[in-house]
Amino acid sequence: MTTILRLPAERGQLTLPALLLRNAEDHGDRPALSWRAGGDATQWTTLTWQEVRRRTAVLATGYSALGVERGEQVLMMMGNRPEHWLSDLALTHLGAVPVSVYGTAAPEQIAHIARHSRARFAIVEGSRELERWEPLLAEDTVRLEKLVVVEAAEAGPHRAYGSLMATGARLHRPDVFEKAWRESRADDLLTVVYTSGTTGDPKAVPITHRSVVLNALALDRVVELPDHVEHICYLPFAHIAERMLGIYLPVLRASHVHLCSDPAAVAATARALHPAQFFGVPRVWEKLAASLTASLTAGLAGLPRNRLAAVDAARATAREHVAFRERGEQPPAALEAAYQQARTAVLDPLLALAGFDRLVWAASASAPMPPDVVRFWAGFGIVIMDAWGLTETVGVCTCNSPSAFRIGSVGRPLDGLELKIAEDGEILVRGQTVFTGYLNADGTSDDVRDQDGWFATGDIGRIDEDGYLWLTDRKKEMIITSTGKNVAPSPVENTLKEHPLIGQALVHGDGRSYLVALLVLDPEQAAAWAAARGIAADPSALAGHPAVREEAARAVEAANARLNSTEQIKRYRLLPEEWGPETGELTPSLKLRRRVIREKYGELIDALYAQDAADRTGPGSAVSGDS
Repeated sequence: MTTILRLPAERGQLTLPALLLRNAEDHGDRPALSWRAGGDATQWTTLTWQEVRRRTAVLATGYSALGVERGEQVLMMMGNRPEHWLSDLALTHLGAVPVSVYGTAAPEQIAHIARHSRARFAIVEGSRELERWEPLLAEDTVRLEKLVVVEAAEAGPHRAYGSLMATGARLHRPDVFEKAWRESRADDLLTVVYTSGTTGDPKAVPITHRSVVLNALALDRVVELPDHVEHICYLPFAHIAERMLGIYLPVLRASHVHLCSDPAAVAATARALHPAQFFGVPRVWEKLAASLTASLTAGLAGLPRNRLAAVDAARATAREHVAFRERGEQPPAALEAAYQQARTAVLDPLLALAGFDRLVWAASASAPMPPDVVRFWAGFGIVIMDAWGLTETVGVCTCNSPSAFRIGSVGRPLDGLELKIAEDGEILVRGQTVFTGYLNADGTSDDVRDQDGWFATGDIGRIDEDGYLWLTDRKKEMIITSTGKNVAPSPVENTLKEHPLIGQALVHGDGRSYLVALLVLDPEQAAAWAAARGIAADPSALAGHPAVREEAARAVEAANARLNSTEQIKRYRLLPEEWGPETGELTPSLKLRRRVIREKYGELIDALYAQDAADRTGPGSAVSGDS
């Protein structure tokens, strides 16, 4: 389990460059950063911590020669590739402020961030990004002067990343580099995160070295991980979660980052690496569960009944073991022995199909975890440790841990943070890593906390008698029906998604007398379900197939049986196309953009309410693949 590495300064005075120097001195030969080289999906290129620091120094010299100055924001739009990771560290060593921008950002969002940040430089990946960034060079309201382009063939009149590296190698002077980073202080800005949000322009959240280090140290006190643990880095660096997990925590822990540039390759990467830790937002855990289920279905097909019964018994033993741990009780000796036997003989070989047979830390955040997904993984002895936090709290604020967890909750506050619930149910937080206010365009900020230092998070929840936080929903997303009833949409949506065919759901009913829903087929599960029944329809046509529609009707009926009358879905529509960040329905962290979806499908939602009652023969009659 994790040991405390040497800290080169007092906790509250640490900076990221000081920690990187510690890594090069104490753990220089250990692997730090790996990525797949070129088009070969099987070969990894790896840098040690010594090599990372040397490359960071050369790159910092190159950016300094470009004109980057201390304190200014530098924008970056790249995938999870080494140029992004190393540029982030290099700019930090200059005292500049690296700011990652979501690759899915629309031109108007990019323009807003460029204008607000007053950035003079941006580093972009290639032609797709240039299309959105080049017009800003001629914008009078934007200060942007130069673009650095990573893919040299696309650079054209702009500065190529390779030439910037060459300049850095030619001009690098170790004494100048060392002097520059030593001028940084813990209270200096480490980054600014522009929240993706579900509505409106992104807000700028300033984050200091001190707040990142204190948050990381507090998180490490509750996380039980092997030393120098590996991390699969695939979420956008524009999100605070991957900044913490993929850059800042690895520097603190001297751990090993594996960059995964294609989120669709995460499952394959996990199968190849067999990581000891894995973080995924709920949608990722859902997809991994669906993938493992498909593998199990194929692998167990045709096995004799006694072998299948052994799998069922092993999973039941795992769930019983998890239940004891959740209650804070030591599993009886007989159960412990049975569980260890089940892991060795049955569960670990099955988990190896997903690359999770070495997993000791499974975590999630960002949105409520569907209960059926939690139960699925608990059947393998894996407890997904739900956490909760905001960009404004530098990521994790509350967390479950292997020694203290409640399934369904988001855990208890980290050291240095306090929670309380306002009269209307809103969660308030204060403490050492909570920010003071959003940055204005002129560099100032207005304190958004109340007179006692409490920040209103916008989330609704409750704290139980043992101090665990349970989320209900976002305050602004609560549905208030025309009858005055309050409905939290997420629990209803998660109940609908418990059927494997339903991959995504949105319920609507604000100002209406009942709820309606838009349902989206899970593409993988729907294809497997159809194939098992001899349905040869094209995947895009499955939503309109009578058998699929009938199964969706049963799914809604089963969900309604578990919901109260106000939460029940009276009408719905089944949609064929999966929602995603690229099409605008999800944020880059895979949360629903409810306003966008309601606008996009506004006519369809209105039609669900307007449909003549005489046409209805039951909730399923509204099901259609048309959108």
